Amino acid sequence: MTGGDAAVTGDDALTALGDGRATSPMSQADSHRAIDAVWRIESARLIAGLTRMVGDVGLAEDLAQDALVAALQQWPESGVPGRPGAWLMAIGRRRAIDLIRRRTTLDRKHEQLGRELEVAQEIAEAQAEDAIEDDIGDDLLRLVFVACHPVLSVDARVALTLRLLGGLTSDEIARACLVPEPTIAQRIVRAKRTLAEAHVPFEVPSGSELTVRLAAVLQVIYLVFNEGYSATAGEDWMRPGLCEDALRLGRILAGLLPDEPEVHGLVALMEIQSSRTRARISATGEPIPLLEQNRGRWDQLLIRRGLAALRRAELLGGAMGPYALQAAIAACHARARTAEETDWPRIVALYDALAQLAPSPVVELNRAVAVAMAFGPGAGLELVDALVSEPTLRTYHLLPSVRADFLAKLGRYEEAGAEFKRAAALTRNVREHELLLRRAREANAALRVDPSAATPSEESTGDKATA
Repeated sequence: MTGGDAAVTGDDALTALGDGRATSPMSQADSHRAIDAVWRIESARLIAGLTRMVGDVGLAEDLAQDALVAALQQWPESGVPGRPGAWLMAIGRRRAIDLIRRRTTLDRKHEQLGRELEVAQEIAEAQAEDAIEDDIGDDLLRLVFVACHPVLSVDARVALTLRLLGGLTSDEIARACLVPEPTIAQRIVRAKRTLAEAHVPFEVPSGSELTVRLAAVLQVIYLVFNEGYSATAGEDWMRPGLCEDALRLGRILAGLLPDEPEVHGLVALMEIQSSRTRARISATGEPIPLLEQNRGRWDQLLIRRGLAALRRAELLGGAMGPYALQAAIAACHARARTAEETDWPRIVALYDALAQLAPSPVVELNRAVAVAMAFGPGAGLELVDALVSEPTLRTYHLLPSVRADFLAKLGRYEEAGAEFKRAAALTRNVREHELLLRRAREANAALRVDPSAATPSEESTGDKATA
């Protein structure tokens, strides 16, 4: 189960727990479901606030876990408090005070005494009901940048972000990333140790460093989303829970950094892409390509939210960044009532801009698809053939998959079948493997119907490619 599959959704929890009144005692199962929901909503803010107190994200998470244990012990009998987040924060703060007092008893250094005075001041401030809320936005933003600090590997950033900001357990992260749970647990432990040893400050970067660090944060969120949207491996083509986790993180970041256009661009991209979730998979779990999807099943609320986020990115001014450009491409699909109404020349122009801004072989491959849709499969095939020798695409299954599609549309079924099979051999996703083998069988069936569509001679290849 990923973060999006919690037994009680965030909205349910806010409805049940957000009226400021404590609930009555409940069954253990009900209380655990409520606690799970509260933890999913509040854990990031809790860890962020505690990190500001103790200056160590690993220790802060331990203190937050102590508060969670206290909730598991007390809430089944006392009921869920009216402000569960504040309750957890109060417990965590008390645990932090106890810890610091024990340390100062053992070693009464001036520095530690000063820290005790600072914590005492924090406790005094916390007595005011709004104290937590006033600082929580800044604390959460600091935590985002700590979890995605460049001192960590990308894999470590993803795991730590899902743990600290997504509220996922090690088991949930392991299942999402398709690696053993001990691997994820070790990855998270090493990441927290690395942050401590590097003395990474609990702060938001400024100036030119903000731009670089923000790009790293957005990269992590989008990696999480992409893995949910098109799973690299496993039985399922999609893992919607990961998409929901990434989208939730993106929305939080947009609220914390409202003047950053690329943050809104990423949110817009994820909102619009997520709108297709119900239409991307058949009742039996088989993938449904974009042009074959029932657009009546697209989520119009998510589309409206995505288009609104894209407008915010555009209104902030300046040149569109990579995420905003990809969101604009997604918007072209979202605005088309049918596949035939898609503005493919506009999409080609947007990919041209994206290729200039963030050149990569994958961008060129996607641009080739748009060119094929706008100007014919021959034009697309010419671009794809230029990518065949690209080293970074050697094991990328979508290269032979796209090439096979163009070949099939050009009536070159024998070549198409071979390319579909090659793509199937490269993918590690079971559903995609089955889809590609089915496309290979269809190409071979078409070849039996029209034997003249076997591998063409050199002369006829040129004629077909320019047709």
